[in-house]
Amino acid sequence: MMSRHAAFVLLLAFGAVFQLSCGIEVNVTKEDKLCLYANLMLNFSVSYEVADNKNQTAVFELPANATADGSACDNTTSMLKLDFEGHSWSMTFTTDGKNYQAAIVTFSYNLSDSKLFPNSVSNETKTVIVKPQMKDVGIDTCYSCHSKDTIEADSVNMTLWNVLIQAFVINGSKSENLTICEADTPMTTVAPTTAPRPTSTTPAPTLPTPTTGKYSYKPDENSTACLLANFGLRIGVKQGDKLEEMNFEPNGTQISGSCGLNSSELKLVSSSITIEFTFTNDTKKFRLHALNVTGKTSSGLMFTEANNNMSLWEATLGSSYMCNKEQNFTIASLVTIYTFNVQVQPFGVKKGLFSTAEECFLDSDLSFLVPIAVGVALSFLIILVLISYLIGRRKSRTGYQSV
Repeated sequence: MMSRHAAFVLLLAFGAVFQLSCGIEVNVTKEDKLCLYANLMLNFSVSYEVADNKNQTAVFELPANATADGSACDNTTSMLKLDFEGHSWSMTFTTDGKNYQAAIVTFSYNLSDSKLFPNSVSNETKTVIVKPQMKDVGIDTCYSCHSKDTIEADSVNMTLWNVLIQAFVINGSKSENLTICEADTPMTTVAPTTAPRPTSTTPAPTLPTPTTGKYSYKPDENSTACLLANFGLRIGVKQGDKLEEMNFEPNGTQISGSCGLNSSELKLVSSSITIEFTFTNDTKKFRLHALNVTGKTSSGLMFTEANNNMSLWEATLGSSYMCNKEQNFTIASLVTIYTFNVQVQPFGVKKGLFSTAEECFLDSDLSFLVPIAVGVALSFLIILVLISYLIGRRKSRTGYQSV
């Protein structure tokens, strides 16, 4: 814990918002003291109207250039506000002095943003306001929730995970005490009285990390690969209040696709799932633009979901995109995808090999700062101890002389 605090002290001098491997980190100060701390990950899914009275769904994540300048703290209320590219998301907190809770979440999005909302028939800015589930958090604790929490509003889904928030920081120091969300707390079951047995804890079943598949597409047998993709993939299908998950098995998967100047496709067909990826580029960067998933769960549920307006896995043309950390995206109301160990290059592949990778912000590594920060902190500590010792020794000698 000392190294973490030392790194925090060193980084604080460089700004209030950081993109770390655990998500966006925000430090809000008042009178030069920390008053609100937040570290979280956030994705959006927005349905909007296009021509012919049809709807499209935009899926995007909180970008790395989000700012927290509009955040504020007070004795009874505080607000975390994140602005990005003409849009804003905020969470307002209130406290009674003993506990605090999230009062409202506000999301404003500008439909004139043609990058996120192409072909939108509206140019207006829309705002949704909802009440989240965060409540009864001890005033001197951080709210912690690693599980995915989707907040639903009109035409909008906001998915939070890996959340660590202290909305009212006492004396300028973030608390090490945690209030754990219900979703992260294992359920405890007690055996019936007719058959006495000790209380047992039954954690939710967890799938193993999916196998990383290595996929490539080439137009014919005499060509080299023009599209490369490595990733592990898990599909989550919503059934009522439950989410059934399955790992995509790369062994035996049939691979097809196409490579174009501005659009490339990869189609994977396994025994139970078919998934199609469509990548596009704007001559400077490429991105995953569309995803179509069809399959059958282990319980026999058939599903088909598509999203033709995504902006994920973005990197500069001539490079590949890489993200080793787990990511998850709700592509439609019923289907969520989880990806692991991703590296993709849908354009400009040379000699069948990946080009230099551009890493996602989740993989950004600031660990090299930790030993530096620890060294600086220890040096200051040694200097302080030495000064205290010398001052104390000098006072003792002065006292002897006066006698």
